[in-house]
Amino acid sequence: MDRKRKEFFRGCLLGGAVGDALGWPVEFMRLAEIKKRYGERGIENLVLNADGKAEITDDTQLTLFTAEGLLRASTRRNLRGNCHLPTVVYHAYLRWLHTQGVKCKGGEEIVKNLDGWVSKIKALYARRAPGSTCLSALSNGRMGTIEKHINNSKGCGGVIRVAPVGLMFTKKDAFKIGCELAAITHGHPGGYLSAGLHACIISCLIEGMELEDAVSAAIQELAAYPGSEECLGLINKAVELAQDNDPSEDALKQLGEGWVGEEAIAIAVYCLLVYKNDFKKAVCLAVNHDGDSDSTGAITGNILGVCLGVEGIPPVWWEHVELRDEIIAVADDLQIGFEESERWLKKYPGW
Repeated sequence: MDRKRKEFFRGCLLGGAVGDALGWPVEFMRLAEIKKRYGERGIENLVLNADGKAEITDDTQLTLFTAEGLLRASTRRNLRGNCHLPTVVYHAYLRWLHTQGVKCKGGEEIVKNLDGWVSKIKALYARRAPGSTCLSALSNGRMGTIEKHINNSKGCGGVIRVAPVGLMFTKKDAFKIGCELAAITHGHPGGYLSAGLHACIISCLIEGMELEDAVSAAIQELAAYPGSEECLGLINKAVELAQDNDPSEDALKQLGEGWVGEEAIAIAVYCLLVYKNDFKKAVCLAVNHDGDSDSTGAITGNILGVCLGVEGIPPVWWEHVELRDEIIAVADDLQIGFEESERWLKKYPGW
């Protein structure tokens, strides 16, 4: 295993988990409330629970189940030669739904035999304010697609979970697959194109592009998709604001609050461009605002974690994040992609 490449894979998933955990305590707070509780600079340190862990939310949970779905799809493709990837990942999302105590119409067969290993991780059964759109979309028994929308939601529940796609696929495929996986639950272009953008940026970084070039390349991919005007306008605005080199709360306000897909990815892009060499400053900026702090923190952490690797994330953060060891294991498996062994088949059965 390439040690340097391993650092980027681990950095992506750990960085996202750290950003998620930092933003979780303030997710539903306005900036004024955050400052009142944590000081004028807002929240700057992880809040640890009684077990000494910084709790992750559904953002990281779903990211892990996306990774599981991709790896199970890889198993199926390698052993059988055919695989409809979105369906395999959809099944993974139904396993996540089961961990949240919600039933799916017609999904009994998927959860009757919980094989594999991700759905057996007890800590993933914690319910941390899961998005209502994800819950309702997954529980109705129909899988959404780009062509056949399941709803008209552009919430950020799709964009927050697709980082593993960027780690496994080249940029064009990453954009397309990121969109397809988000469209399982979010039918509005803003809900799935933002996910394609997220996955594509990560893929470009894995391929060796500099951050600014990766963002530009992903924007070019975005512009080719129907219905991209709204997302494209906000992302371009984020890039323009970042050129000011004077990070401000006012700039974030111009990009929205992050509850919808294009706002969440735009806030993340702004934060990582203005603090591209400082993980802590970028993620702190990403969570200290009026909106969806854990989601914007997670996306920022995913992308900057690829840029800087684990060594660029403060050890006091990633060492205390919940499920650290499991996250590292999944990141390492994503780098491997597939292994023909009994151990692998037990972890990632091909269905």
